[in-house]
Amino acid sequence: MNRERLVARARSIQRTLERFYHLEDGPDVTDFVRTVEGPSREALLMRHADDELELALVLPSGDGGDGNAKDVYVQMIEGVSHFVYVAERARIDLPATELELELQAEVDKFVLLAFDDEELVMERVRDVHRSLYENVEFLHGADSEPGQRYRLANELAARVAVRVARPGSSHPPSFLRRFYRSGQTDKIRLARAA
Repeated sequence: MNRERLVARARSIQRTLERFYHLEDGPDVTDFVRTVEGPSREALLMRHADDELELALVLPSGDGGDGNAKDVYVQMIEGVSHFVYVAERARIDLPATELELELQAEVDKFVLLAFDDEELVMERVRDVHRSLYENVEFLHGADSEPGQRYRLANELAARVAVRVARPGSSHPPSFLRRFYRSGQTDKIRLARAA
């Protein structure tokens, strides 16, 4: 994917998340995107310097030849989700943990893939749930700290997805907005109550 198309897609993801969660417009993600050729994974690089937060969002270009455009898109959602969450938490002067970032990104993938605007598309839910939360491979071993974090985020996000897709669930976007604004402890509690 050429850089212009990649950053336009990242910007679209950012704006969709900001609209869905009713957030103020944050810094334009396109100013922070760096691309990597060949096989790679997304990464949000952060550094605190002189009371400022410096960010760079590294995204795979999709030119790695593996032919998995869906994986590249899902990585882009994850990276942009991290960027939006960190920017929003910095704006309101609240911290964010690595688990919060991963959990929110897993939920944001569901939002981007299973919703059209604010409408949950029930015909997509099962396939999206299966691809995001059931048929997954983890890059880090289950005994490693990142491996445990990614597995917990995946498990909790799967529960959130089931909760919002449950028949009779009252206005899923409202619940997801409350979830978004919650800190780690409340996110875990809300997910486990599903």
